[in-house]
Amino acid sequence: MDRVRLPRRLLLTGAGSAALAALTACQATRSTLPNARPTSGAGSGTPEATALRRKIASLLVVGFRGDRVTRDDWIVRAVRDGLGGVILFDRDLETDAARNIRSPQQVTALVRDLKNAAPGPLIVSIDQEGGRTARLNPSNGFPATRSEAEIGAENSPPATREWARGLVASLTRVGVTLNYAPVVDLNIDPRSRAIGALDRSFSAEPDVVVSNATEEIHAHRAAGVKTSIKHFPGIGSAAGNTDFEVVDVTSTWRPVELEPFRRLIRAGLADSVLAAHVLNKQLDPDRPASLSPKVITDLLRGELGYQGPVVSDDMQAVAITRRFGAAEAVHLALQAGVDLLVFANQQVYEPDVVTRTLDVVTGLVRSGKLSQARIDQAVARVDTLRPKR
Repeated sequence: MDRVRLPRRLLLTGAGSAALAALTACQATRSTLPNARPTSGAGSGTPEATALRRKIASLLVVGFRGDRVTRDDWIVRAVRDGLGGVILFDRDLETDAARNIRSPQQVTALVRDLKNAAPGPLIVSIDQEGGRTARLNPSNGFPATRSEAEIGAENSPPATREWARGLVASLTRVGVTLNYAPVVDLNIDPRSRAIGALDRSFSAEPDVVVSNATEEIHAHRAAGVKTSIKHFPGIGSAAGNTDFEVVDVTSTWRPVELEPFRRLIRAGLADSVLAAHVLNKQLDPDRPASLSPKVITDLLRGELGYQGPVVSDDMQAVAITRRFGAAEAVHLALQAGVDLLVFANQQVYEPDVVTRTLDVVTGLVRSGKLSQARIDQAVARVDTLRPKR
């Protein structure tokens, strides 16, 4: 049997847990950052150019290394200059070392320092699905959580509510404001290395998925935490992992996989929708879903009627960068209708990713390949995900 390879954003939280056991009792980290003062913005030029860069920066969520920060760290400078948000991980893919989370006290201090550095509300995001995909877990001092597969198998609203409240309690404890959950993919193929084999789906039945996702979203909303239903338009049949390869679901995807998204959107329960990097030629013969106007604009916004923020899967994933390159992938994602671009900084670690992406997008606007109106539209949508201060 092939060894299951976890996506970059879904590293097994249990890996190396023994080595981490001694770390979970570390003392709280003291804040080393002063309160934020808005800076002149990244780059130089006219006030209009600086304002544009800050708008674009607000559309980016970026991962970084370190369990504490100082005012001179690149991630803190980016936050001071208007970076939209950060994404937290327990493990670093390249080094297999602890990344941002060692203990509840430590990560709470880290999040506090980052928020204090921001000139406005900062999105602090995480993948906390439950089960194997849980950044906050026993190896770093948080309670164990059941998987979506376990919850869906029980399919009990009271049990789901209790489970969801437990997930959310860990998030609010440390200051997370956006959770990339729930997974609403149907469990089309239980052997799928993206979903089924990792117990990430509630069920193969839309009714079970929608019922349990509804309870989970309500629990998050009650605590003021935003959610992102994923992975549009459905990857429950995906045989591979888009972080490391191009994945084509053309022959296995079924229209019923849209049903959870359709029903949750209709019920007003989609704070955001996360778009997958899979290629699905039933919907677009050329581009992966996350870069496709046919999928994002025509299907999601047109047919399904969704008008809220669309979030990308990792913009450094091989599934899009190998064919299109990093710069063109950013261009196509924004052009397709994606609003919030996530750079996990996992498989590839790029401390200059914010500056480079700002340069790319400002160049696209200056050249007329991307309109200022499109940037403003994305900013307005992403602002709905920001916490209230």
